[in-house]
Amino acid sequence: MSDTKTPDLKKNFIYRMLYEILLFAIPLVTLPYISRVLGPEGVGAYSYSYSVVSYFMLFGALGTAAYGMREIARNRDDRQACSRLFWQIEGMSIFTCLICLIVWALIILSGSSHYLFFLALTPFLLGTMCDITWFYMGLERIGAIVLSSGVIRIAGVVLTFTLVRSKEDVILFCIINSVIFLGANLSMWLFLPRYLVRAGWDGLHLKQHLRETCIYFIPTIASSVYLVMDKTLIGLITDSAYENGYYEQASKLIAVAQGISYLVFNAVAGARFSYLFAAKQEERIRTGIRRSADFVFLMSYGAAFGLLGITHSLVPVFFGAGYEPVEFLICLMLPLIPVVAISNCLGNQYYTPAGKRAQSAMYIVAGAVLNLLLNLALIPILGAKGAVLASLAAESLISVLYLAHCEGMLSVRMIGALSWKRLIAGICMAGAVRLLGTVPLHAVIVLCLQIVCGAILYLLLLVLLRDGLVIETCKKYIHKTEEL
Repeated sequence: MSDTKTPDLKKNFIYRMLYEILLFAIPLVTLPYISRVLGPEGVGAYSYSYSVVSYFMLFGALGTAAYGMREIARNRDDRQACSRLFWQIEGMSIFTCLICLIVWALIILSGSSHYLFFLALTPFLLGTMCDITWFYMGLERIGAIVLSSGVIRIAGVVLTFTLVRSKEDVILFCIINSVIFLGANLSMWLFLPRYLVRAGWDGLHLKQHLRETCIYFIPTIASSVYLVMDKTLIGLITDSAYENGYYEQASKLIAVAQGISYLVFNAVAGARFSYLFAAKQEERIRTGIRRSADFVFLMSYGAAFGLLGITHSLVPVFFGAGYEPVEFLICLMLPLIPVVAISNCLGNQYYTPAGKRAQSAMYIVAGAVLNLLLNLALIPILGAKGAVLASLAAESLISVLYLAHCEGMLSVRMIGALSWKRLIAGICMAGAVRLLGTVPLHAVIVLCLQIVCGAILYLLLLVLLRDGLVIETCKKYIHKTEEL
């Protein structure tokens, strides 16, 4: 490409962290405000409507995100090949999104009771058509994404605080979110001339790439069963926007914890592992996955037990009155953080880079079927709590299947060795942080103290337990300090 220097994994991690902050932390900034202004009912109505448009976004994108990133990563040293791949994959995405837009328009015109919400969320579909994040991820040129979308997403925060003032503004909230999504994706096209050249139309292998894209789509749509359908089924079965509102807010906090803990790192490392698999560097792959899992479990246990310690203080500060059921839902969801860490690590760093997406798709479909069946059985009885239990069962099944068929890249014994010290430190940290929450100070001050003290205590306990990764990192830091 225009810059032939090997991408810096650490720099890309920082860029991807910034990108995930844009995706997760910026909405988190608006969370306390929106929770109070729209209330559980308004949040629930938005959550249900967005879950419906999400299916059309998934069908529009097919499997271009994962497949496109892998193919670009494998061919990033060949500018001509990358250009051909880009236009082919993006062309398919435009075609499928146009079909979805036609069907979406028919649903709106049919007179659905949520037609105003659906109309306001239409730019999400247009944004999906223009989403070329996968191209930059494959090239490991993540800075372009952060730069292009950062200003626009921050503008969305400003618009939300400025224009959304009451419960009646829920449609306006939908419009702001969807238009910002479209604008952020359109802005990434500004950088394309730096990386693309004129590509011939010979040898594009359209049928082959379409087939591969569909293979990648299978686990994508299956994943949506327990990532999106939970909200749809809660709305349909319970007929309660409040239940959906509680579930939406709890799942958002868990998603932020997952994003900061490992989704960022695994996504960045995925492009590098695609490159290593193409170069057949098996020893580096095995070592890399082991080190990645070490970091992922360090972060995921810290996040899970940290949330357990602060949830009682966090919910009233963030969401205000009327969201008390969210606290229990968050605690119930916490095991999802380390459980999903297993499948996410192996999926991004082994199954997808190794070209075994079809194999992993079968495991995800198995989990999705289990999730759907348990949702239908548990939501009528337990409401949102039933959806959480169904997700826990499904994610656990997927992680077990991933471990059983990963050719020893990661094992139960390895996970045990990487987990037991973090479990001890996490449990002690959660208990101490919970006690700190009883200090008679302002709620916001107490929450900040809990977060800071919890993080410090977790790391200190791991130092005392001689955790390998923490000790190694401390030694490197001390060595650099001495050099200065």
